[in-house]
Amino acid sequence: MHTPEKTILLTGATGYVGGRLLPTLLEHGHAVRALVRRPERAHLPAGVEVAGGDVIQDRGLDAALDGVDVAYYLVHSMGRGSGTTAQFAASDRRGAANFGRAAQAAGVRRVIYLGGLDAGREHTSEHLQSRHETAEVLREHVDELVYVRAAMILGRGSASFEMLSHLVRRLPAMLTPKWVDTRSQPVAIRDVVATLNTLAELEHVPREVELGGADVLTYREMMQRFAAVSGRRSPTIVTVPVLSPRLSSYWVSLFTPVESGLVRPLVDGMSAETVVRVPPPPEINPHPLGFDEAVREALAEAAA
Repeated sequence: MHTPEKTILLTGATGYVGGRLLPTLLEHGHAVRALVRRPERAHLPAGVEVAGGDVIQDRGLDAALDGVDVAYYLVHSMGRGSGTTAQFAASDRRGAANFGRAAQAAGVRRVIYLGGLDAGREHTSEHLQSRHETAEVLREHVDELVYVRAAMILGRGSASFEMLSHLVRRLPAMLTPKWVDTRSQPVAIRDVVATLNTLAELEHVPREVELGGADVLTYREMMQRFAAVSGRRSPTIVTVPVLSPRLSSYWVSLFTPVESGLVRPLVDGMSAETVVRVPPPPEINPHPLGFDEAVREALAEAAA
């Protein structure tokens, strides 16, 4: 059952997923308030209430969360700017604790958090582990936390998609590490956005949602299928077992426009199998796009 329109606080409204989610929330009639660090620099659609604040510095959260029914927590610091993995992880934990306490004090009923899908804590990367820790911290304070665990997101502007696209476009042949044959279940940005919106509207929601697309593929298969969809020659891929994640990150940075700080977490995450093991309820992402369809949509958007 879907409940009436909500008052929603959206963090990460100027980011990739948040920027795609915002117009969908407005189209569904919700009153949206966006939490941004620098309101004077935010260029958001008409009808969006802008609230200044910062989850890491614990600034402006009480006012931003006042009267909110559902809050989206789409904040990740890992891989952006300077600093060590441990520093990013500590910053993310601090931000989650600040936001969770403020949401609890404001009486916010539901918080929806987008993290990563992985093969279990014993196989996860530091990047994915940090995202899982963020969910655990939020759950300490929020009774109804919905933890959405998404696989690689396919869409124009997604760092993972741009990395895939540029590797196929620029390299006719490549030496790759063992993670090129690790299985994943990439999901279209359209399905991620639709799922996040649905989770705000459903009366009853699961504690966790594992989110993937229609196809389970290795990264090697994704590169081959991307080439076929885009009308390019499939690259020659040679697996080299001694190529470390650090070295992999260097050559990925050379041939893609992805922010260098994001490349290492992305590469580390590819060592873990990201396949949905517990499908979501039938009303959540019932008809996910396949890989080829998601790539076509992304390429068509880029060409528009």
